[in-house]
Amino acid sequence: MSSFTDRLKNIKLIRKLVYFIVGMASYPGLMWVNKLKISGTEHIKNLPRQKVLFVSNHQTYFADVITFLHIFSAIKWGKQNRLGLPYYLLNPFTRVNYVAAEETMKGSFISRLFLLAGGITVKRTWNKDSKIQRKGLDASDTRKIFSALENNWVITFPQGTTKPFAPGRKGTALIIKQVKPIVVPVVINGFWQAFNKTGLKFKKKGSLLTVKFKEPLQIDYDAPAEEILKQVMDAIEQSKEYMMKAGHDLIKTDA
Repeated sequence: MSSFTDRLKNIKLIRKLVYFIVGMASYPGLMWVNKLKISGTEHIKNLPRQKVLFVSNHQTYFADVITFLHIFSAIKWGKQNRLGLPYYLLNPFTRVNYVAAEETMKGSFISRLFLLAGGITVKRTWNKDSKIQRKGLDASDTRKIFSALENNWVITFPQGTTKPFAPGRKGTALIIKQVKPIVVPVVINGFWQAFNKTGLKFKKKGSLLTVKFKEPLQIDYDAPAEEILKQVMDAIEQSKEYMMKAGHDLIKTDA
């Protein structure tokens, strides 16, 4: 993305304006068209304003992140486990960045606008068009995430895809080892039912959207990256064990 865009998104007034526009446009879909259930905000209301990494499963390109921004702003206004009326958008919580694939953020005018809400663009490790696969993030991408964590909260999706139970990316664990942030797991559900893949169009109205914040993880930052990644994947309920449990529960339901 251009340095001009980077400069714009670092202007607080610009970011607040984008929050207000995106927030007002998305609020009805979260609260009226569907039903949003939030839990665990008591775990995050007293966190420091920097070096906090939120790790979550991923179900749509944009609806997940937009919901987080609503919740963080509501918490700033003293709300717990609810949004209430969206007057919090008049002075939202903007000290947050989110990690997104560069090609996703180039997709449309809406995605470019939302980039101004604090997007950190990274190149995918797998490019389906060029068939090129890299072992990890570019050094410049990693530096952007490090820099954001030094000043803000950062939302990342370790799987890097909306496909459920996809394996986690080792890069997340390496960032945790180096920066040593507070790591807050988040488990979301229902978004894949309510919205299309981008999260900008309704697929099924009346869906229950759930966002569950868990206690910050107790992490041994000196542990191997593989061990830290497994801890993260267990916490966001996307590990092999959870996949097997989900399959077992589905079989019981169908029986």
